[in-house]
Amino acid sequence: MTIATYYHRGYAAPLGDAHVMPITKFSLVADGLRDNDWVRLVEPQPLSEADLLRVHTPQYVAAVRDGEPRALAESQKFPWSAALYPSVCLTGGGCLAAAHQALRDGVAAALVSGFHHAHADHGEGFCTFNSLVVAAELLHAAGVQRIAVVDLDLHYGNGTASLAPARPYLFNLSIYGNDYQQNTPHKDVDVVRHIDGDNHQSIALPNGSGRPEMLAALDVGLSRLLAWGRPDLILYQAGADPYCEDPYSPLALDHDDLRERDRRVFAWAKAQRIPIAWVLAGGYTKDVSKIVRVHLNTFAAAREIFGGA
Repeated sequence: MTIATYYHRGYAAPLGDAHVMPITKFSLVADGLRDNDWVRLVEPQPLSEADLLRVHTPQYVAAVRDGEPRALAESQKFPWSAALYPSVCLTGGGCLAAAHQALRDGVAAALVSGFHHAHADHGEGFCTFNSLVVAAELLHAAGVQRIAVVDLDLHYGNGTASLAPARPYLFNLSIYGNDYQQNTPHKDVDVVRHIDGDNHQSIALPNGSGRPEMLAALDVGLSRLLAWGRPDLILYQAGADPYCEDPYSPLALDHDDLRERDRRVFAWAKAQRIPIAWVLAGGYTKDVSKIVRVHLNTFAAAREIFGGA
């Protein structure tokens, strides 16, 4: 089958050469996919301001759009420019388009981040508007009953967790190796603890965890998800930053381990007959080619499960 993959060169807002976020990775992943006849690159439409206001406060949306107050406009740690708002509207549109496409095809992707640290009234951790929750909110309004986020980024998805309690149709599973609180990552997951809820569950991977610990946590987490209720759609955040060479990662996970992670998620979704859309996330290794390789391996895993390769 052909995997519809939503990409737009306008995703990349100018951040400056010194910024830790490798903003070029999205175009590099797109370049790595162009010669594959089983991937179809599609340009999405941007989210509207009304779409964003279903999740985010008017004051925060206006700040990102207009640049003032500057502290709020830059609360996600991106330097503000007039190009920021159009770029994040496009990335959110990519996530939404992939979700719609997955409902039709069973699987789809967007070369965007899910922005899982974004809260209703501010951004954090390079996350402006929470694309995962905005997409879920719009899908639910259109009649999709239950939606689950499976978040396997290195960092705890604190923004999505903060938005979940008011949305009983949404389940957020965050399996992480770095905690995240008040715009700060914590490598030692024993330092900060969370209060989980009925529809937002988290599993911390201790420092040094490898493939067995990761897959065991995934089995537990997916069991919790099904205990909550069978979703009509999974939004999968396939993080590159658990990779062992990432400067933030205390985990012992190499490229093959992360590809197996992705394969397990896709195989589970297929076995459960639940459509799945995935986004890219994280990845701060100095050699950006290693980040790109993680993301291309996610596509390879999806092809293995859904395309018969």
